[in-house]
Amino acid sequence: MPVTRSKSEKNAHRLTISIPDELHSQFEELMAERGFVNRSQAIAEVLNQHISDYYSLKGNSLMAGTITLFYDHKRAGIKQQITDIHHEHIREVISSLNVLLQNSCTMEVILVQGPAKRLRQIANKLLGVKGMIAGRLNLTRTLLPQIQTEPEEDSND
Repeated sequence: MPVTRSKSEKNAHRLTISIPDELHSQFEELMAERGFVNRSQAIAEVLNQHISDYYSLKGNSLMAGTITLFYDHKRAGIKQQITDIHHEHIREVISSLNVLLQNSCTMEVILVQGPAKRLRQIANKLLGVKGMIAGRLNLTRTLLPQIQTEPEEDSND
């Protein structure tokens, strides 16, 4: 009886790799902790992240991601500076979420999409604001659906 395969398996390639014992042990531990169903899923996820990281450093590849910031919201002018940077880059900044943490700290997560180089520049500007405690840019090659900016033509008009 023929084996039926899912669509993703039909387009899959089989690889055989050899890795040192210590790396294998660490990989098995990662799989268990992260709850991967199998090695193929784990390796695909690790490779995808590595490839995304590579493209984010490479230049102008179109990417989506988040900029996560931690800052002291009591610092004079910090919120205004962050908002001004959002407005300067309104084409790349999609949305943001603020969460109030303990000890006058705010976590802000900013959803961005655009050329990787520009997203890095935006993140660097934000991280350079006085009062910023920490932050990080995370990018992926998977893009958001295009945001509609013009109304559709209505055929009944």
